[in-house]
Amino acid sequence: MSERVSRYNPARVRELVGSVPVSGAEQVDAVVGAADAARHGWAGTGPLERAALLRTAAEAVEPQLDTLAELLARESGKVRGDCRGELGFALTYLRWVADRAPAVLADTETDDAAGRLLLTRRPYGVVAAITPWNAPIILSLLKIAPALAAGNTVVVKPSPLAPLAVDRVVRLLAGALPTDVLHVVHGDAAAGAALVGHPLVRKVAFTGGEQTARAVAAAAGTTPTVLELGGNDPVLLLDDADLSPEPMRRLVMASFATSGQVCMAAKRLYVPRARYDEFVDAYLRAAEEVLCLGDPLAEGVSMGPVITAEAAARVTALVDGAVARGGTALALGRVHPGTELSGGHFVAPTLLVGVGDDDPVVVSEQFGPTVPLLVHDGEDDLVARANADELGLGASVWSADEERAFRVAKRLEAGFVFVNTHNRTGMALRAPFGGVKRSGHGREYGEAGIAEYAQLCSVHAPAAFRPGGQGASATAYPTA
Repeated sequence: MSERVSRYNPARVRELVGSVPVSGAEQVDAVVGAADAARHGWAGTGPLERAALLRTAAEAVEPQLDTLAELLARESGKVRGDCRGELGFALTYLRWVADRAPAVLADTETDDAAGRLLLTRRPYGVVAAITPWNAPIILSLLKIAPALAAGNTVVVKPSPLAPLAVDRVVRLLAGALPTDVLHVVHGDAAAGAALVGHPLVRKVAFTGGEQTARAVAAAAGTTPTVLELGGNDPVLLLDDADLSPEPMRRLVMASFATSGQVCMAAKRLYVPRARYDEFVDAYLRAAEEVLCLGDPLAEGVSMGPVITAEAAARVTALVDGAVARGGTALALGRVHPGTELSGGHFVAPTLLVGVGDDDPVVVSEQFGPTVPLLVHDGEDDLVARANADELGLGASVWSADEERAFRVAKRLEAGFVFVNTHNRTGMALRAPFGGVKRSGHGREYGEAGIAEYAQLCSVHAPAAFRPGGQGASATAYPTA
């Protein structure tokens, strides 16, 4: 019997949710070979026809959304409603790409006194997509949709911590597309290395942690990559920030959606010193309203377990360490009645106060249900401390004055700055997303996210050498 990846429910750790077969090196090689053989036919399909096929593929997944949402909730620990929302959003993105890609990828031509210049956008070939467990469907579609729209074929390797729903979605999509255009393989680092390092793979798209990214980059070698890595996103509350219930509820969920296991979660809160007490009171009240810890399938639950026992231990150690160094952990929210917390990887949400800028919970990405609160003394102090981090994925500025918020945002070293919101409520299909510094390179979403999967190629006839041109010296440099 072949080796399998088994997935247990992080809310009920003895419950086997399902399994998928591990793809060995020979299987990965065969799949990549099939995708490579299919790439010429797929690239030769016109962009409008490819877009139509992608819309048909979306329709193939649509009837299964409720079933898929429950499967995703059981394997990942994410709340069922969030899983349903992620799946629906992934299909919305797929359709958006189908609508926009033909125009983004169209040839452009200039014919003027300087000559004739044609710019074409050509697919790479086989794209390897390595995706994480925390938002596995949308983070897979962010790679699959633009890559396919641009004429590439795709092989997806999901995280072994959440392979089941991705496997089913990819197979549903693939069933509506030409043979071998889209594949899925499974396994751990060995399968990933075999895929990324395969000589027929022409581009690699990865979302995940920095340590794994280094291994991916090393295996990829000179193959182009898109890397969306972690973040330690600061929240900059200016002295005129609105602390009323609605924005505070939004801020709480910006940190604790998916139990804080989101790359762009709000991970460091900076509040004006003069408004500290007011903020803490408002934050605790908002958390009591919106945070309910429990089984992801239970009605009314807004926060489930973390993904593994190791993740629970790591977050607990961060909180305990901060408290041992003089901080205070303020409990947030409530527990859903009847929840067996001991039966899963549950970690209670906390707000950490009284911690310093050098505390590990501030300088490291927590990736779990705790967030530190720090005070600041004005914009310059705030910006300097927000930027004093090697990660630069997201950030947010909260102010009643939008122009002021945008001025501060332009000073931040982050790839995406939210204004008066944070995390998924601040995303937009048209807005490119990605990091600076050690948070990666390349962009997803927006027209830039489509263009990532097409190579820009030039065809040029200088005016001097066109029929009837005046000619030029064989050693001349261009003048325009």
